[in-house]
Amino acid sequence: MSTVAAGEPLIRCDALAKRYEVGGGTVHALRELTLSVMPGEFVAVMGPSGSGKSTFMNLIGCLDRPSAGHYRLAGEPVDRMDRDQLAAIRNRRIGFVVQQFNLLPRTTALDNVELPLLYAGVPRAERRARALRRLGQVGLAERIDHHPAQLSGGQQQRVAIARALVNDPSLILADEPTGALDSRTSVEVMALLQALNREGITIVVVTHEADVAAFASRIISFRDGRVVRDARHSPEDAAAALDAMAEPTD
Repeated sequence: MSTVAAGEPLIRCDALAKRYEVGGGTVHALRELTLSVMPGEFVAVMGPSGSGKSTFMNLIGCLDRPSAGHYRLAGEPVDRMDRDQLAAIRNRRIGFVVQQFNLLPRTTALDNVELPLLYAGVPRAERRARALRRLGQVGLAERIDHHPAQLSGGQQQRVAIARALVNDPSLILADEPTGALDSRTSVEVMALLQALNREGITIVVVTHEADVAAFASRIISFRDGRVVRDARHSPEDAAAALDAMAEPTD
């Protein structure tokens, strides 16, 4: 896993802004945002549609470049990077988890998890070993040869999380990771993310659900391209919440 100098933020945004030209006018998606996220934090990002939270995730995920301001990821000046450099830093430092899983439907769980390593040119034996380890970590050691259609929604999301982990990132970005799941399975996913966070992985989750955000230790709320609230609190324990539920796991 990538390391950051002691006392330095993993994510540092200074007056970060993003503007789009639409129909002859300018849309200010993000307005001079300044904030930091330290290594090992678990952050939930909330806000209504159009608030800027998705733009923020795209920028810190190195999927887009800011119109103004500066962004450093693990000390690297991301705002100055070209497209190839952005792709390289994404592959080294970031794992992505999204609402619709984005698994290849005709490919096994194991092959889906191996995919980022294939793109990175990792030898086959090492790809297989790392993917198996991550699938075991998310509780799917017995499902490695299953295709997505043979897995429940919660199991598919766990495959997606294993895929996000296979490059040993320092940062997991999860965009509405529970949006397509039922209540219990959502808590299972959050319990897994909390367990990964306890291992030292920094996690940033975008969610519309206050009960999902409650599992994070810091909640940042956006409105009109600005942060309107940034508060730390004692998170709920997802594993304990699961124990309190009557229904069995899938």
